[in-house]
Amino acid sequence: MNGTVKFFHDQKNYGFIETDEMDDDVFFHKEDQEDGFSVEEGAEVEFDQEEGDRGPKAVNVSTA
Repeated sequence: MNGTVKFFHDQKNYGFIETDEMDDDVFFHKEDQEDGFSVEEGAEVEFDQEEGDRGPKAVNVSTA
């Protein structure tokens, strides 16, 4: 799935990805991104989606 990093909180290491395919933003945590990938708001990303405790969750986040 593709999307854009809408928000990322550096100190808490989590953020949200906006996609065209879903109405709601997808949560992700820094531990769910590929090694060496630097998260920045506005970055185009690719990710896999899993169902988390509170809804959809992005995993394997990398640059598009």
